[in-house]
Amino acid sequence: MKRLHLHVGVADLAQSIRFYETLFGAPPAVRREDYAKWMLDDPRVNFAISARGRAAGVDHLGIQTESAEELGALAARLKAAGAETFDQQATTCCYARSDKSWVSDPAGVRWETFHTFGEATSYGEDAPLAASAGCGDAPKAAAPACC
Repeated sequence: MKRLHLHVGVADLAQSIRFYETLFGAPPAVRREDYAKWMLDDPRVNFAISARGRAAGVDHLGIQTESAEELGALAARLKAAGAETFDQQATTCCYARSDKSWVSDPAGVRWETFHTFGEATSYGEDAPLAASAGCGDAPKAAAPACC
């Protein structure tokens, strides 16, 4: 079963954590100095916020899979739809280890499909990914940094 992923950039992490704790009725499952994540079952969503110097608002959407096989099938569907994907293997992102495929939809909305298989002690690999070609036909400046 897959889980919807939503990542929002925030200006004030502590204030946003208090808001979402109240809204969801639960504390974040992961909390760091620049990041928080809720793994909710109702609705089934991986909801993350971060204060990492990006514009406030929706950063990207995604679909989290429970297996590498699900990720492969989902990435194949993206490619079949004609979308150029940016694939990452064993990357560190959002304090987790994951395999990913990124794509931009026709409206320019960034989508991340991923399978997480472990935890990490650092946020991730923003710098190398920012220097990459990006995903789809998004310009380099809009390339997906680590979630």
